[in-house]
Amino acid sequence: MKKLFTVILLAVMVLGASTAVFAARVGVAMPTQSLQRWNQDGANMKERLEAAGHVVDLQYANNNVALQVSQIENMILNGADILVIASIDGASLGTVLAVAKEEGIPVIAYDRLLMETDAVTYYATFDNYMVGTIQGTYLVEALDLENRTDPVNIEITAGSPDDNNARYFYQGAYDVIKPYIDKGIVQVPSGQTAFEQVATLEWSSERSQARMDNLIAAHYSDGRPLHAVLCSNDSTALGVTNSLLGAGFTKENFPLITGQDCDIANTKNIIAGYQAMSVFKDTRTLAEQVVKMVEAIVNGQEPEINDTETYFNGVYTVPTYLCEPVFADINNYEELLIVSGYYTREQLAN
Repeated sequence: MKKLFTVILLAVMVLGASTAVFAARVGVAMPTQSLQRWNQDGANMKERLEAAGHVVDLQYANNNVALQVSQIENMILNGADILVIASIDGASLGTVLAVAKEEGIPVIAYDRLLMETDAVTYYATFDNYMVGTIQGTYLVEALDLENRTDPVNIEITAGSPDDNNARYFYQGAYDVIKPYIDKGIVQVPSGQTAFEQVATLEWSSERSQARMDNLIAAHYSDGRPLHAVLCSNDSTALGVTNSLLGAGFTKENFPLITGQDCDIANTKNIIAGYQAMSVFKDTRTLAEQVVKMVEAIVNGQEPEINDTETYFNGVYTVPTYLCEPVFADINNYEELLIVSGYYTREQLAN
């Protein structure tokens, strides 16, 4: 049986009440509280949706797929009108999403695409391929790869293989640096360049640190220089940085470390000179866009979409809104993060 909410939507469309905004019960499913960014995403989402007059059921699943499935089931049972889901494993929610579709509940995939299902209605994220190109382009410029003749040594650390976004980040960066690998200007002493070789389950700092420990022991213990580590995000970058510091690398010979998210610990590392850059994805922007999506849906309108070609989930190409990521480093972090109110100066003090 279709939900009463769906009937209301149809009535709104028929009556043409395009300016009316109805309060909705919104279930927000986040993957974990173990990473800073998801705490911020969840808090921003809840604050903005409640400010818009909606009722929010916010749940974190601690990177446990079964728990996330149970939480979404409970959201449906408790009368959710709309679901906003940042999945742990984008291909693991097909059954519960089929229930949502049967109940007439629109589903917005948040930042991570929901795979192998036709029950996802819209997708809101950042331009994930662009994130990677920003990281790769930074290394090209910082290492002067276009002009240098002596080779540089780089290692690659990618994200979680169960996160669809991880492949976009990796591919965007790899596509930028691959021509220099082909020319021999960039060398990867470990030989590990394929996504499956460099992926980091759950984006874990501990796993990325352990892998970097092994790479250092196997390939850099004889004094071979390491010029850069291309890390897809800040949690993996943090693990790599901890490994390098533990191995005795100093500011004088510290590799360029890339990242993504501008987490507090990593921004402090940027200020201290231990991480070269990050990619800022203002979660306030993404949360605001999702609130606009929710309000369009409850008004019987089509949400704003700017990509209808890229995000094929194995069943169909999901209508998507892409927010733009921004380069961040020591030169602009204050304007991006402090002046904008994203962090206080005290939060970034060492």
